[in-house]
Amino acid sequence: MRPRLADRLLGAGTAAAAAAAAAIVLLIAAFVLGESLPALREIGAARFFTDGGWHPTADGFNLAPMLLASLAVAVGATLLAAPVALLVALFCAACAPEWIANVVRRVVELLASIPSVVVGFFGLVALVPLIARLRPPGASLLAGVLVLALMILPTIALLAEASLRAVPRAQWVAAAALGIGRCGALRRVVIPGARRGLLGAIFLGLARALGETMAVLMVCGNDVRWPTDLFGPVRPLTANIALEMAYALGRHRSALFVSGLLLMAAVTVLVAASHARAAEPSRA
Repeated sequence: MRPRLADRLLGAGTAAAAAAAAAIVLLIAAFVLGESLPALREIGAARFFTDGGWHPTADGFNLAPMLLASLAVAVGATLLAAPVALLVALFCAACAPEWIANVVRRVVELLASIPSVVVGFFGLVALVPLIARLRPPGASLLAGVLVLALMILPTIALLAEASLRAVPRAQWVAAAALGIGRCGALRRVVIPGARRGLLGAIFLGLARALGETMAVLMVCGNDVRWPTDLFGPVRPLTANIALEMAYALGRHRSALFVSGLLLMAAVTVLVAASHARAAEPSRA
């Protein structure tokens, strides 16, 4: 096969794959929006934030407590996991001997491969009773934060390490030639150079935490209430969809699709925010 023909075929194949990926995302968004329209028309968007509570069989459709619970669990998990994950990435990429870095990386990859239901089961039988000793009932916002932090830590760590290793080695050499130590090179050269990838890793971890279902379903308590207490039970939107979709009908079913629409909107905002932050000039 001639090189030019192979290049054209490669270009056409990659373009088709990219178009298919974009089309799948758009089709999913269109489907969720279409299923949400009956509830948005009959109930009205405002009532999803102003009704007295979530009682879909009794004409109550307030999703705000569950949306805030989803955000609280995801943000809390990210605040807990991101610093540890970034330190692990720095250790593997810049501090550890290569054989130690390989061992740590394999352990992190193994943690990333554990199914979410297994992590949720661990949280249910180990973390929830431990939290209950401090303050009942145990199944709570705190349990969800801890379980999700454990789940998203390897995602952030692996992506952050890849971003740090993508910084050209010549920049390390140049920093050393200027008499800058390892810590100074990391702070002034490597981390600013990998800034976009590091932020992307954190936001991707946050998006994964926001969309997680099974683990939070098992450990958060599934009580529809405002997340004002770290030890109180909550019900994130994803858990609500999983619990009620099997028997929901009519407006109830359509209202659950509104929940999915809200989650998609939240993830879209996160992606836009990550790109906006990454595009800002570095102050280092």
